[in-house]
Amino acid sequence: MKQTPLINAHRQAQGKLVDFAGWEMPIQYSGVVDEYQTVRRYAGLFDVSHMGRISVTGPGSLAFLQRVTTNDVSKISVRQSQYSMVCTPRGGIKDDIFIYHVKPYEFLVCVNASNRAKIVDWLHEKVAQAQGCQVQDRSEALAQIAIQGPASRDILAAAGMGDISSLKVRQCLDTTLCGHQTLVTRTGYTGELGYELYLPAEGAAAAWDHLLETGRPFGIKPAGLGARDLLRLEMAYLLYGNDMNEDTTPIEAGADWVVKFDKGDFIGRAELLAQHTTGPSRRLVAFELVEKGVPRHGFTILNPEKPHAVIGEVTSGNLSPLLQKGIGMGYVAPAAAQPGSSILIDIRGKACPAVVVKPPFYKRALGTT
Repeated sequence: MKQTPLINAHRQAQGKLVDFAGWEMPIQYSGVVDEYQTVRRYAGLFDVSHMGRISVTGPGSLAFLQRVTTNDVSKISVRQSQYSMVCTPRGGIKDDIFIYHVKPYEFLVCVNASNRAKIVDWLHEKVAQAQGCQVQDRSEALAQIAIQGPASRDILAAAGMGDISSLKVRQCLDTTLCGHQTLVTRTGYTGELGYELYLPAEGAAAAWDHLLETGRPFGIKPAGLGARDLLRLEMAYLLYGNDMNEDTTPIEAGADWVVKFDKGDFIGRAELLAQHTTGPSRRLVAFELVEKGVPRHGFTILNPEKPHAVIGEVTSGNLSPLLQKGIGMGYVAPAAAQPGSSILIDIRGKACPAVVVKPPFYKRALGTT
């Protein structure tokens, strides 16, 4: 298995290490729910260095990214970022990504760990047809640390980032941490006030230790992938491999807002426009169980009028510590996709009633100022 620059820190903290997309990563330290509560109340520190980091540079970089992604990259100024997707010519999602506009002719693209090699190859293939643009995989050279939670801003300020208070949602800044140049972005995967830090791999361990020590009075703890998954599910954030793949389009996944047809041509545009015009045959919905139960990935969704008729499948599900009820997402026919619609979830042979709800499950909008 591959290892991040913080593997020793995870071992010293007695993190439970598992194989995640070929990486040896901590699933938990003190416990999934404890770490989840820490992020919701104080702050959690996540190692997300397993994700891919790709540099796109040159005067042709904007035109290139406009061609290979669905969102309108021209809308993000320097020191801003954007959520987007990379699609196949058929409109299937190759990956969901974040694009950071770090300098006038320089962008940093963050991709999922499981898709890093695929997206690097795809971009290299497409950049050969472009002009004035270079693509470089910087995943090995850069580490990525996320600090998420209500106390995250105060912790970074105490750690020496005096200008952090001015950073708005999806903005980024260049600073230093433990002597290393660091790109700090106000982004995350938890729904809380939070930041992601990109810095040289050789400086990751010192930065991790410094943030934990500085954040101790604020209640910070290291957090693993288990808590991260719970936190993102309560926000109904998509997880690649579960909620989307190359057989899923952004329209089906409810991500229409990251597809900008008026920006000009891009890979997958024709197919996505056709689906947008006629409507998809299925849609991703969020649901809550009415009775006690825990929905899981792969469970079937049934028609309550015909309990044995399968109308979809759960893509993500768990017990929400906040709501104390089972929550999940899954694909159903458009007729069953309206909030308030009744569905059944087959949980190990028992048809459990559920209701389609408007996402997110976690309604308290922290970190929006």
